[in-house]
Amino acid sequence: QVQLVESGGGLVQAGGSLRLSCAASGRTFSYYAMGWFRQAPGKEREFLAAISWSGGLTKYADSVKGRFTISRDNGQNTVYLRMNSLKPEDTAVYYCAADSDYSSSWYAYWGQGTQVTVSS
Repeated sequence: QVQLVESGGGLVQAGGSLRLSCAASGRTFSYYAMGWFRQAPGKEREFLAAISWSGGLTKYADSVKGRFTISRDNGQNTVYLRMNSLKPEDTAVYYCAADSDYSSSWYAYWGQGTQVTVSS
C-alpha cells in the first residue's frame, strides 16, 4: 500500500507558476512510477505527466508539454510538478498517482488531490 498526499495548490494569476508536491509513504517509493493527473469540473480526468521509478524516463500530455515539468526525489519520497505559464484552462483538481508499471495507463494508488485555480 502506498499513501499519497498532494500539496502546493492554490490561486495564481494567468502566466504565473506553481509547484505541486506529492509526498509518499508506505511501500518503498522508489519502486513506483509516478504520474500527475487533473480533473476540471464537468470534465474527465486527464493525464498530464509521468516519471519512471529512477526518474530517467518522463512523458507528457501535449496540452502541458513545454510548460509543466515532472521530477522526483527518491530520498525525500516526493514527486513534483512544476507548472509554468499557467492558463485559466489549467484550473482543476490535481492528483498524483503511483503504479509499479511506468508504461501502464492504469494507476493503483491515488492521492486526494489539490485545487489549482488560475485567474484571468
